[in-house]
Order: sequence, then structure tokens, then C-alpha cells
Amino acid sequence: MQCETPSRSSTLRALLVLPWVLISTACTTTTAPVQETSALREPPAEVQGARVRDLGVEIGTLPPGPNNAITDVAGVAVGHATVDSGEDARTGVTLIVPRQGENTFQRKLACAVHTANGFGKAAGFTQVEELGTLEAPIALTNTLAVGTVLDALVRRVLREPGNEDVRSVNVVVGETNDGYLNDIRAFHVTRAHVDAAWDAAQRPEARGAVREGCVGAGTGTRCFAWKGGIGTASRVVGGWTVGVLVQSNFGGALRIDGHAVAELELEEGQEDGSCMMVIATDAPLDARQLGRLARRAPLGLARTGSVLSHGSGDYAIAFGVSDRKELLEDRELTPLFQAVVEATEEAVLNSLVAARTTRGQGGRVVPALPHALVRAAAQR
Repeated sequence: MQCETPSRSSTLRALLVLPWVLISTACTTTTAPVQETSALREPPAEVQGARVRDLGVEIGTLPPGPNNAITDVAGVAVGHATVDSGEDARTGVTLIVPRQGENTFQRKLACAVHTANGFGKAAGFTQVEELGTLEAPIALTNTLAVGTVLDALVRRVLREPGNEDVRSVNVVVGETNDGYLNDIRAFHVTRAHVDAAWDAAQRPEARGAVREGCVGAGTGTRCFAWKGGIGTASRVVGGWTVGVLVQSNFGGALRIDGHAVAELELEEGQEDGSCMMVIATDAPLDARQLGRLARRAPLGLARTGSVLSHGSGDYAIAFGVSDRKELLEDRELTPLFQAVVEATEEAVLNSLVAARTTRGQGGRVVPALPHALVRAAAQR
């Protein structure tokens, strides 16, 4: 654990009296006995799942949508299947449905992908790069579960009414490695979890507020040595909405709205990791223009403190839901670029703020980012 350096504020030094507290199994209905080892306590239960704006931090200048989530883009829905059991299962699946209630294969959408640092095992990218279309929901999971999730997602797409004669389908599966908390070699994710995430994404509430933190594909991830997870945010600009969802699992030196935050001591290799960034918009854009949006997402990642380290797999997937034939002109895209950057930055911070201290395999513990540190950053 690194203590606050002399150049940082005395307020932060006072706050960071080691946040290793309330050690419990995250994202379950059963809470382990509290082991309090610090004067700095985790947020009380009533604010677990809070968002960075609840703590006084407003990122950027553009307004968010009603839910400040990717689901503010019309039709987009999110479903999770969380695997959190025993001593070593901390993983899951998160599914992003582009237009709930529609067969994406039969009504393909414009889509683009961008690789910021390619140390990853994402699947389905080459066809998107070649054809510029998305033909199935997007799935996120852990590194070694990509094959299982791809297999299950293909099977589910083929079962959709209207796809009886389909003999080829491209599904996009993103991943990060949650092997620090999760026994990734045990292959806890199964086809049933993909079906569960799919079914969850079909419910009416899946188009509203999105569960964040230790849920779905974010159950076992960590970010800047704190507990990471799923996070989302949105921006409204020029009558269009841009939404971003991230699976945060990377290192660096955390900054909140430009302010440095006291760091935990990193283990060797802990600065590496990955981040999946999924971008949705209702702006009428083609695949080339969506690629321009996707290439801006890593700027939001950088604003949180990431440097896209050697061992990090950082990928952006951008899709559009508009049926409008008349596209925006390129000179109109700059506000949308800003929306992507701001929403990506806030989504990462939301993933941290919503997460809870988590114990995983081998008794390893990853602490939640103390909300007091976030409030302190907001006051500077």
C-alpha cells in the first residue's frame, strides 16, 4: 500500500488510512462477517451501487440522458448473468442487445470496431471490419470463456424465429481477464449463463437503468488496483444520444475529473489488464463514421489514467440503431466525438464507484474505491 505522497493534499492523506475494509463476497445476497481493519469505512449499504455524479463529480460539459446509460439510446437493452459462488467463482456474462425485440441478423446494423491495444482475445472483429455490420447482440465475458460464450450465442441466434435457414452468423464477444479473483481455469461460465443474460436483456426493465459494478462480466474485474466492473454513461448532443458501456479491468494512475487519486500499491503485472468499450448511438451514421467514434473512446479511457499498457486488450465496438437514410456529414461529428469521450470516462468511474470490496480465489481481496476519495476529488 502506498501512502499519499507529500505533493498531494493533506485531505487525501487523511482519508487514505488504508481502505481494506468490510471484506465480503460481492454481488450476492449473503454477506460475510465484517472484518474492519481501518478507520476509513466503505460506503454504507444504502449507497452501494451509487454513481460518480451522486458523489459530486460531473464529467465534461454535455448533458447525460435520462438514465445516464447506454440504454438511453432507443431500443438498446442490457442483460447480465452473474457467476458468484463458493470461494473462487467471480465472473459472468453481460449482453448488449442493439434493438430489443428485433432479430438483429435479419435487420443488420452499421457497426465498427477499433483496437487501441490488441493484447486480447475478442472474437468476431474481422467480419465487422470487412462488412461494417452487426448481426447479433454483443457479449462480454472473461478471457477463457470466449469460446463458450461464442458457441452459446451462435446457438441462440440460430434458434431465433426467422433464422431457421441461417448457416453462417458472426457474433462479437469481448473479454477481459478476471483471473485474479476468479478461478478462470475452472470454466465457470456455461451456455446457460449466456441464455440467462439473453433472457434478462429481453425484459422491459433491461431498457432502463443498468446494474453496474460487480455484475455480469464485471463480477471479477479490477481497475487501478481497486474493484472494477461494469459501468455505463450517456450524453445527449444535437438531438442525438450516445451511450457507452465498459467492462473495466485495467491499470494506470487513477484520475477523477483530472485530479489524481491516492494509489494502491500495484503487484507486478497489475498495471496490465483490459477494457471493453461498447458505444451505441441513434445518430444516422455509416460504418466508417462509427469507426471514427470508436477511435475516440480510448481518449476517455486515458482521461481516467490508462496508458493502454503492454498487456492490456483495449477494444471499442460502436454501432448505430438509426434507420434514417440521410446520414450526418462528417463536419457534424465533432460533438459526437466529445460525447463518446465524456461518456467513456464517466462509465469507467461509475464502474469503480458502484463496485464493492470482493474476496475471491485463494482469499485474495480487491477493495472498493472509497467514496470519500471521490468526494475529495470533487471538492478540489
